[in-house]
Amino acid sequence: MALIITDECINCDVCEPECPNSAISQGPETYVIDPAKCTECVGHFDRPQCREVCPVDCIPVDPDRVESPDELRAKYEGLMRAKEMAGG
Repeated sequence: MALIITDECINCDVCEPECPNSAISQGPETYVIDPAKCTECVGHFDRPQCREVCPVDCIPVDPDRVESPDELRAKYEGLMRAKEMAGG
């Protein structure tokens, strides 16, 4: 389940550096999460780090992108393989 950032976001800048997959970036009005990169921190942490640091609790699960823990793990592994192949 990729996460989303709602319009309640106050652009406080704390979530972006916490994302181990670089899935969070500044959008036109608020921060946004790239669902192709969001693994809810599976493979890195026990809980999504962006949600841990968000002061306004504006990062729910995206109901349009439901993924099982196994799917999130597979996405994480794919991202790590791509990173290795890119030399990083």
